[in-house]
Amino acid sequence: MQKTLALLTLIIAFPYMLQAQNNHSGKAILVIHGGAGVIEKKYMTPEKERAYQQNLTQALLAGYKALQDGKTSVDAVQAAINVMEDSPLFNAGKGAVFTHTGKNQMDASMMNGANLKAGAVADVSTIKNPINAARAVMEKSPHVLLACQGAEEFARKEGCAMEPPAYFFTKERWEQLQRALKRDNGDTAAMNDYDPVRNIIYGAGPEDEKFGTVGCVALDDYGHLAAGTSTGGMTDKLYDRIGDSPIIGAGTYANDKTCAISCTGWGEFFMRTLAAKTVSDLMEYKNMSLKAAADTVIFHIIPELGGDGGMIALDRQGDFAFPFNTPGMFRGYIGKDGVPHVWMYKE
Repeated sequence: MQKTLALLTLIIAFPYMLQAQNNHSGKAILVIHGGAGVIEKKYMTPEKERAYQQNLTQALLAGYKALQDGKTSVDAVQAAINVMEDSPLFNAGKGAVFTHTGKNQMDASMMNGANLKAGAVADVSTIKNPINAARAVMEKSPHVLLACQGAEEFARKEGCAMEPPAYFFTKERWEQLQRALKRDNGDTAAMNDYDPVRNIIYGAGPEDEKFGTVGCVALDDYGHLAAGTSTGGMTDKLYDRIGDSPIIGAGTYANDKTCAISCTGWGEFFMRTLAAKTVSDLMEYKNMSLKAAADTVIFHIIPELGGDGGMIALDRQGDFAFPFNTPGMFRGYIGKDGVPHVWMYKE
């Protein structure tokens, strides 16, 4: 199966590999994640594996094409995340989970490491690609974070594509909410009436209600870093809860002096620890390597408080890491050879 998936990746990537050989200066690199959680091979089918492999590969290639075309790391991050937001497989955009009241409320953020500008939107329900709105806030407003109807009004004014609530409805996410609501009412048996293997998406079981995010970090040929994160939040969430994804320094951070970070996991713990900024601080003030700093946050700081999840991290030299303390994390990178590399499980 792994050989088949690798061959599929090469077939999809071949035209871009040729372009990379002709145009690439050797500096640009892009890293993505599609969420951490209970991602285990026993819950996958060959068809499901192929679907995730294809979508992650397409996201890598979309971001890398932007870099090959001489665009910035911000452009590349947006392009890669758009692919995952448009897929029902991930808890972002089209595949966003439902709140307790049966709504889709999405969050996203973006940060430019060259100038420390940042933008974010929270609790939006009609923006097709929330990461596009986050970029618009970063570049076209004096603010960093806009929420709810105000964020949607701004996004519409700036030309972001909008969709009615029905666009974000997926049967699997709706059924996931119905099981959670039955559990809320004391019907614990309802949570056992679920076969994760038969479901076409991962993360529809009770273990993954708090997981699911997509993100990207990139280094362009100009030497600049950028990071972006987009999510549908937490299944069955109450009271317009907002997680770490739109919080600069918690779920997203980028600084050309240190690194670019996008996080995924139990957001409350990433907010309480300012997880993304902490990696940068450990590098800047304690002279840690990227890997050591990211590992410190994911394997020590977060779990010691009771949280879990993962992150992708990239520094200005092009070194990267994607630590996670969950059973799996959808992740991948594409570098100077133009070949996309994708993983799902602990390997």
